[in-house]
Amino acid sequence: MQVNMLEAKNQLSRLVKAALAGEEVIIASHGQPRVRLVPCSESPGLRHCGALSGGIKEKERSLIEAAFSAEADHAAQQFMEG
Repeated sequence: MQVNMLEAKNQLSRLVKAALAGEEVIIASHGQPRVRLVPCSESPGLRHCGALSGGIKEKERSLIEAAFSAEADHAAQQFMEG
């Protein structure tokens, strides 16, 4: 899918979910492709330390999902626009 910069700003959470699901997401400016949104991959051999080293528990998972909601998108847009 290709979206323009304004749509990408307003729909970032949806676009991130699409990229994580394996969909190709291209962000364009004035109709010209500029950026490809892709998931980060882990480098082999890296050790994971810290709070998430044991995996994500259900409580944390629900907090993460809440961060990628339409309400969160709206709040971020309001913050950016001042």
